[in-house]
Amino acid sequence: MVLLERFSIRRGSGGAGAHRGGDGTLRRVRFLEPMTASILAGHRKVPPYGVRGGAPGAVGRNWVERADGSRVELGAQGKAELRSGEVFVVLTPGGGGFGSPGPD
Repeated sequence: MVLLERFSIRRGSGGAGAHRGGDGTLRRVRFLEPMTASILAGHRKVPPYGVRGGAPGAVGRNWVERADGSRVELGAQGKAELRSGEVFVVLTPGGGGFGSPGPD
């Protein structure tokens, strides 16, 4: 059994541009019993590109927060054994912006 502690928009993760890229999401999943978590994701090293002068979006990240307070980073492909009370965190990438940003 798991508990979805948080599912929210990752504000500011979209790339700048005349049309800003879409923001990604943040998810925190607390495991209530021992389980294995796996992830296969993209844009963890290379950011989503912008188009026609738009800036790239933020890369995604994944990690496990252990019961002892330590953090284990997972890459684009990862697997972790989680104990009861530990949390799996997923930050999805933001989209790239479109068009050159205008003057402020």
